[in-house]
Parts: sequence; C-alpha cells; structure tokens
Amino acid sequence: MVAVPTPSVPQRPHTITRHDDSRVDPYYWLMDRENEEVLSHLRAENDFLVQELAHLKPLEDELFEEIKSRIEETDISVPVRRGAWWYFDRTREGLNYPISARVPARGDDLTPPVIDPLTTLEGEQIILDENEEAGDHEFLSVGVLAVSPDDSWVAVGTDFEGNERHHVTVRPLMGQDPLSDELDDVYYGFAWAIDSRHFFYTRVDEAMRPWQIWRHEINTPASADVLVLQEEDEQYSLSVGRSRDDAVICVVVGSSMTTEVLYLRADEPTGELTLLEPRRHGIEYGVEHFTDALGRAWWLKITNEDATDFRLLARQVDAGAWRELIGERPGNRLDGVDAFKSFLAISERLDGCARFRLVTTLEGDDPFGDDLLARATLGEDTGYPSTEVLAGNPNYDTPQVRFIGTSLITPRLVADLVVATGEIIVRKQQKVLGDFDASRYVTSRLWVSASDGMQIPVSIVGRRDLLTLGPQFGALEPTRPAPLLLYGYGSYEISIDPTFSSLRLSLLDRGVLFAIAHIRGGGEMGRSWYEMGRLAQKPTTFSDFVAVARDLIDRGFTTPEQLAARGGSAGGLLMGAVMNQAPELFKAVVAEVPFVDALTTMLDASLPLTVGEWEEWGDPDASATVYRTMKGYSPYDNVRATNEDGSTRIYPHLYAAGGLNDSRVGFWEPAKWVLKLRDANADNVAYLKTEMGTGHGGPSGRYDAWREEAQILAFVINEISPDSSRAAAE
Repeated sequence: MVAVPTPSVPQRPHTITRHDDSRVDPYYWLMDRENEEVLSHLRAENDFLVQELAHLKPLEDELFEEIKSRIEETDISVPVRRGAWWYFDRTREGLNYPISARVPARGDDLTPPVIDPLTTLEGEQIILDENEEAGDHEFLSVGVLAVSPDDSWVAVGTDFEGNERHHVTVRPLMGQDPLSDELDDVYYGFAWAIDSRHFFYTRVDEAMRPWQIWRHEINTPASADVLVLQEEDEQYSLSVGRSRDDAVICVVVGSSMTTEVLYLRADEPTGELTLLEPRRHGIEYGVEHFTDALGRAWWLKITNEDATDFRLLARQVDAGAWRELIGERPGNRLDGVDAFKSFLAISERLDGCARFRLVTTLEGDDPFGDDLLARATLGEDTGYPSTEVLAGNPNYDTPQVRFIGTSLITPRLVADLVVATGEIIVRKQQKVLGDFDASRYVTSRLWVSASDGMQIPVSIVGRRDLLTLGPQFGALEPTRPAPLLLYGYGSYEISIDPTFSSLRLSLLDRGVLFAIAHIRGGGEMGRSWYEMGRLAQKPTTFSDFVAVARDLIDRGFTTPEQLAARGGSAGGLLMGAVMNQAPELFKAVVAEVPFVDALTTMLDASLPLTVGEWEEWGDPDASATVYRTMKGYSPYDNVRATNEDGSTRIYPHLYAAGGLNDSRVGFWEPAKWVLKLRDANADNVAYLKTEMGTGHGGPSGRYDAWREEAQILAFVINEISPDSSRAAAE
C-alpha cells in the first residue's frame, strides 16, 4: 500500500519578494532536478498514481487494445515527389517509430507509386530507420532529417532525452564513404546550400533560445564551423530555411510581435547576409521568394503593418516599392503565402476555420495583375467546422498542390489539387479499422456569449443519439445531458482546429461528447482574437472557457458531475486557472505539462524561454501592474482552502503530467501544484505522473503514447461516466 506521497524533506519555505509583495513558496526546492530527494519524490508520486488507478487497469488495457485495433499498424504515408525521388514513411506492426525511405521516380510522372506496406519496392532505399536509431533508448526524437539538394547526403539530428538539443551526423545515400562529421547541441531549423556541401543550423543559449546561426562544410570538423549570426537581444530567436525555389537562404529573427529577415543566395553559401527590412517593434512580416516566367525575382510579404489581420505585398528583389496584392480583411486572418512557379497558395482563416486559396494566372509583365483575391479559388464549405491545410509541397515547379482535409468526424484525407482544372485527386483517406461509420456521429459549431458579450465558437462532436440538429441549420441541441470532455488552449495565437482522432472514438462510443472551446488568446478568429487574450487581458482566456462550460451545462449538453476539462502546456495554465475560478463546474481535469507556476517562472530570467515569453505574458519583474495581473491568475498562487463565502473549496479531481527533461515547462510546476492542492484540503484528489526520461512532448514511441492516452481516457471515463467504465471493465 502506497501512502499519499509526502516529500521526504521537510518544507523549505522560500520567500520571493517583488514590488513590496512577498510570496512564500514551501516547495521551491523541488526545482532541483539533480537532487536525489526530488527524484525520489517524483518516483513516489508515480507509484501512488499506479496504485490509485489500479482498479482502472482493465479499462486502460481495453482502451489500449481499442486504440490499436482502429489503426493500421503496418502502413505507409502518401509518397511525396522531390526531384528524382519519391519520399515516404513506413510503419510496421510492433515497431514504435517510422522508417523513412525513398524510391526513384520515373520521368515527369506525378502519380505517387502504389506501395504495398508489406513489400519493398525495387530500388527502395532506407533513409532512416528510427527503430534502429532508438536502440535501447527510452526516448527518441528526430529534430533534423534533411536530404541534400543533390540527393547524396542526409543530415540526421537525434535527441535521446527530450531536451531538444540534437546530435547531428551526415550520412551517405549514394554509396560514398561515411563522414566523421558530428555536431552537438543543434536546435530545430536547418538548411542545405545548393552546393550540397554547406548547410546552416541553429544553436541555443543556456535559456534554450535559438540565438546563433552556424555554417558547416561537410567533411570538415565542427570546430571549423563559421558563426554566421548571433542575436544578443534575449527576446529574439533565430530560425533558418531555404526558399522553395532554391534561390535564397532566409534567416528569420523574431519575437512574439516583431520580425526581421536576412538572406543570402543559396548558391553562394559563404556570402554575407543581406538585411531585407530592419525590425520595428510590433511589426511582423514573413516572406516568400518567387521567380516569375520572365526570370525576375520577387519578394512576397505578409505583414501586420497597417493591417491587424495581415495583408499581402510584393516587390521585385532589386527594384521597386512594395505593392499591395491583398488588403486586410478584418476577422479573416491571412496566415501565409506559398509561391510556386505558376501559382500562389494563400493560407487563411475564414469563419474560424483553416482554408487555402489558389491564384493561377502568374505570367506576363505583371505576374500578379489586378484584384488578386477575386481571381483566387477557395475550397468548398463543408457546412460544419473542418480544416483544410497545405501539406507536402516541396517542389517549386509543379502543376498540382497537395492538401489535407479533416474534421471532427472526417478521417484525414490527403489529396492533390490539379491547379489548371480544379480536379481533386484523393491519394489516401485515413482508414479506421473496425466498424467505424461517420454517419453515427454528428458535429457542428455552437456560439457562446462571453462575459463581455463576445461570441465564442465551440466545435462539438458526439453520437447522433445524443445530439440532434435544431430548428436552425447547423445548430445542435442535446437529446439529454451526457458526459462531456471540454478541451482548450487559448495562447500564442495558436488555433486548435477541428481534426479527426481515431483515439477519441473510445470516448464518443461510450456516450461522451467532445468539445473544443476556441477561446480568446488563440488565433481562430483572427489577430484581434489573440490580442484580446494576452498580456493584461489574459484573464479573458479563462473567463471565456468558464463561460463555455456554464453554457454547455445551461443548455443541457452536460452537468457538472459529467463535465471534464483537458489542456496542456499553456492550456495547462488554463486548466489551473479555471479550477481556481470555477471548481464547481468540473468533475475532473487533465493538465499535461501545465504552466501553472507562471509568476515564479516569469520572474526568473535564467529559466528557459522566460525572457522571450514576456511579450506574451508581460514582465512581472519590471512592472508592478503585470506582477499583480499574473499573481491574480497564476494557478499555483491561487490555490485556496475555502471559497469566498467561507465554505470549504473542493477542487475537481486532477490528473497532472510532466516530463523530467522538459525544457519548456519545468517538471516542478505540476509537482508543486499537486502538493499545494493536497495541502489546501486533504479531500482534494490530485495525481501526478512524471515521465522520467522524456520532455515536453511526452513519450516518443507511438505504442507508449497510445498507452499513456489509454490511461488518461480511463481516468476521464471513470470520473464522468462511471457506469460506462464499469460496463467496459465487465
């Protein structure tokens, strides 16, 4: 019998004082990951979780088998043509990781080869077998996998700890002698030069900020690498990539609200970087390089300058002024532009959903012409919340574009759109094994009034016997209150789009509804949606989520005893904040790698990411106002034993998860939070699971990830639909 974990070390109160305010933190010492007493406590918490959820093990096992039974464990991705090769991934039953491979292409054929998942094609070459790479390691993440432009080499960056610092090697693909090239502490972001001899990569500082761009020449020691750019301002990070037309290497210097781009010719890798436009505080821009039919080079730029929801501009690289191609459309966020030889693909957010448009007539003296938007074709509206995004388009000269379509009830579809004719060629529809029938489920979008009257979109899905179309087309009504899992994020202008998950069917088939609250702080409804949920207005994110929960209860979709909430990272902050704000609304909460000790973290500039995050949350060290705002919502600081009326506060049952090697949200944040909840009231049920060998993303192997998801789903089902869990267990 494992008792409720109590730290083996007595509480060591640590006082943090700012702006004439002192906070006493009894668990500050838990931040020391090298302390064996800390590690012992985390292991004790893991043991306690296993014991307390032991009665759910039959349900967990059943859910795990259900998850596996719906997935083609031996499968192949849709091949992508790049140059003279088709590239694809294999997965095999029993193996945790994918196998990256390629086969030679024939002529100009753009029809992907049909590949039997169990059969090796003639000429097939393994680029990387991640299963062999992982070996006996508990964790593997491949952060760099880049084939050189001449198809001869592949750069592979591996991380075995989850700390996002990669070890890079360069491996032969054409029978050459192996190289001894090895680079350490490489971050994401990588670009080969056209000569296939040089490449560019990023390195991070002690705070995990990518602050340096380096150039490496293959078959030379890493000690000979050249530092190309170093960014001293701690609020800015660097990234690097090569344009689709292979003309330039671009380095992006960016903070949360300001951008600067530098570039050099991709065929002159040892040249000097040229500044495109200097940074101006609050001005963001992203660029694409385009070469027209007459051989003239252009920059395409999306920017928020004089346009909250961004606009599209163009100018020739060496001459002329910027010219507006698409003006701002308030509430319709322009997300990006992808340039191809004969068309542009424009990504945007329309009515809160991800969409793309194509512009096809790019020729003559003026490749863009007048009224670009009027000439753009848009995909069809499904009538319910769905997602259409570009994917797998590495080639500049191509007559077709690949995209992915999905919704809460539509398995992932991969298709090629023939630009000249508009024909859509379906290359693959995600198979859901078993008796899946999309017609058994229904999805739609609800609109909920926030405390200030703003209408918050909510995507919802459930079994057809639990949801019915109301008198207004597209509006859903419940047939009866049902268990419901409400998901939310609401930060960094990240949009949580409605997508299909076969794992989620285990909830839906047991009569659990699933909903996404598209709250402010995210980007679903445009840039202003984000601005209304950041910095001083961050509490709006939390009140929006609470408003959605109340509305779902008031409309009869669910009840407090049947309602669970889930979120991770910044969404974990959301979970902690709403638990403090309205604990009575939720029966259970799942908070994964939760950013719950927000104020302490944002006061410590030495911690990873803190300085760069000040533009998102504010700098509580420099501003007393920001300090008070953050203290008002930081979950760890607002755990209380009693409600405002003096009654005992009982929190929803909590499942919190962290990663010991997490460089984004410290493992100690959920660990401290769980202890403080128990201290507030012995009746509070709070579990902590710490992955001892992984980072922010949790387990890396797919079977390990499915097992973890099965445990979380078992917890949720048992809390909000116990009859269902008992029936399943029996």
